Amino acid sequence: MKHIVNCETGELTLVEPTAEELAEAEANRIKTEEEDARIEAERAEAAAKKAAAEAKLAALGLDADDLKALGL
Repeated sequence: MKHIVNCETGELTLVEPTAEELAEAEANRIKTEEEDARIEAERAEAAAKKAAAEAKLAALGLDADDLKALGL
């Protein structure tokens, strides 16, 4: 349902959304889901890169504190 308010009279009218409005809402929902998935994939990739870098540092006998001490 779509709410339409007449600001002059305060009258509230409930109407069914049109097929076009429903299609637009569905397209927006899909677009939002795709964007959320892209953001989550970017976060997962960044976390994987960080874990790989930390593993490489550990293999060299270094940790994040060692890098901070070096100013990196």
